[in-house]
Amino acid sequence: MSLSALSLVLVAALLHAFWNVVAKKAGGDSRFVLLIAMMIVVVWAPVGIWAGWDAVPRWGWAEWGLIVASGITHLAYFNVLLRGYAASDLTVVYPVARGTGPLVASFGALLLLGESMTGLGVMGVLAITGGVFLIAGGPGLWAKAHDPAQRLRVRAGLAYGAVTGLLISGYTLIDGYSVKVWLISPVLIDYFGNFARIPFMLPAALRDWPRFKEACHAQWKHALLIAAVSPLAYVLVLYAVKLAPLSHVAPAREVSMLFAALLGGKLLGEGERGLRIAGAACIALGVVGLAWG
Repeated sequence: MSLSALSLVLVAALLHAFWNVVAKKAGGDSRFVLLIAMMIVVVWAPVGIWAGWDAVPRWGWAEWGLIVASGITHLAYFNVLLRGYAASDLTVVYPVARGTGPLVASFGALLLLGESMTGLGVMGVLAITGGVFLIAGGPGLWAKAHDPAQRLRVRAGLAYGAVTGLLISGYTLIDGYSVKVWLISPVLIDYFGNFARIPFMLPAALRDWPRFKEACHAQWKHALLIAAVSPLAYVLVLYAVKLAPLSHVAPAREVSMLFAALLGGKLLGEGERGLRIAGAACIALGVVGLAWG
């Protein structure tokens, strides 16, 4: 992986860790997702219009099909993620999701996009996945899952995290294919994919307008922060995909877990410091392996 691609991934990882903290604190549901999507349309409109002025009129069914597929997969991802945060702890859901997603996406890219990876790169992917597991609590997760007082909450977190991870791998492959094969601008993939999500969410909000207004009033600040930051984080990743293999970029994104651990557990809590440090070291070594492999 080139230094330019790695730099983009590192900045994106820091932004990604930040907006997930905001999403967890907001405690929103599908109405919150809709509010974020609507704010993205407004906040990023100048960039979307600038990037799409010449390109969008030339799109055919294939480009629009990829945009819609991306939008729907992102919508499912965001809703499952927020439900997971409501049902369990971020310390379980986030690491499991971020560990599952890149592992599946990396090997999916090797199979579907014809990419290649050296043995060192494969070891890097596995090291990152193992590091994420350690930061999540390592073997302690399984112990918690058998603790009667925590069983349901931890198991819910594991289930939601795994499904979220599969959805992450899904939109990563769709968007990576769009950028690398169809040469669609990363800005347009994210912006119009967000547009595609709104029609699926708006009818439910209109049917329960008072509750949607209530959510807007209570959560608009969190939604605005996420609307400003999350598209930038993802667009940087897609530009990295243009510079480096998707199978390398997807796991390297999980350096966001490293940032979380080094920032004193703001994302994942202060417990199990030894495991968090070991996990951070695994992620760092894994990223180095991807950079060289």
